[in-house]
Amino acid sequence: MEVLVDVKNLKKYFEIRKSLFARPVYVKAVDDVSFQIQKGSIFAVVGESGSGKSTLGRTILKLIEPTSGKLIYDGKDITNLSGREMVEYRRQMQIVQQDPYNSLHPRKLVKDIVGEGLRIHLKMKPDEVYTRIKDILELVGLREEHMFRYPHEFSGGQRQRIAIARALVLKPKFVVLDEPTSALDVSVQARALALLRDLRERFSLTYLFITHNLAVVDYMATHVAVMYLGKVMEMGTKDDIFLRASHPYTLALLDCVPTVGTGRKIRSVPRGEIPNPTKPPSGCVFHTRCPKAQKICQEQEPAFLEVSPGHYCRCHFCA
Repeated sequence: MEVLVDVKNLKKYFEIRKSLFARPVYVKAVDDVSFQIQKGSIFAVVGESGSGKSTLGRTILKLIEPTSGKLIYDGKDITNLSGREMVEYRRQMQIVQQDPYNSLHPRKLVKDIVGEGLRIHLKMKPDEVYTRIKDILELVGLREEHMFRYPHEFSGGQRQRIAIARALVLKPKFVVLDEPTSALDVSVQARALALLRDLRERFSLTYLFITHNLAVVDYMATHVAVMYLGKVMEMGTKDDIFLRASHPYTLALLDCVPTVGTGRKIRSVPRGEIPNPTKPPSGCVFHTRCPKAQKICQEQEPAFLEVSPGHYCRCHFCA
């Protein structure tokens, strides 16, 4: 399949200074990440809070400038493009934020929120803008009358539909979904996920799906990357991750997924808390919580090796 997004050795470090004269400390939010997203696929990024998932998504869209590495979109290197040069690609690359309430302007009507991108990027007549907004709202399950309401007048599920409509009104090719259902009730989540799958088929979209919910990944994704402290620990197709997982962190995450009526017990929960990102562990960053850790894990960082075609793992003891 044709590659739409190619991420090469991407790094994003944040500098922290406790005082003006203090030595800077760096948070390696994204640390040497490489992968490809094929056109029409749903590439999921999973991991605990603080693993760098959201920063990765924002850096790929250049909402945050990368520290180093390359971002290639549809065959074009966009890494060093200026803000003016990026305007052409903004129409093709959109994001649905995690919190549907805080991502919508509280003092703007829905028609202004959804139509803002049309007014910035396209020279359309007012009646054409109105028709485009009405059509996209109806497509996501809202009515024409909703155009004249404010965000606080909607439920959480409806607000998320507005956010999805805003992202899709420009007819993009690539959409970053940053935990789009985490703030919704379970019943509303199911409808939102079904809507996203339907829209992907209808518009031939490519998704980068960021989540911590492996059940959602199993339902949505075609490919999966597992992140921990800014690094990709394991990557492959959905079957590689769910049926042939190799990394202890991936196995622990899978074992934590609750199941009903199977009698299966949780076998290996990661020990302790995720380390301070300003002081990551030496060697393998996961060794402080890994049940299989040995001396080499503390001293030497494992390579990101291909354990089977298209299936990669960062561990000294990958099967």
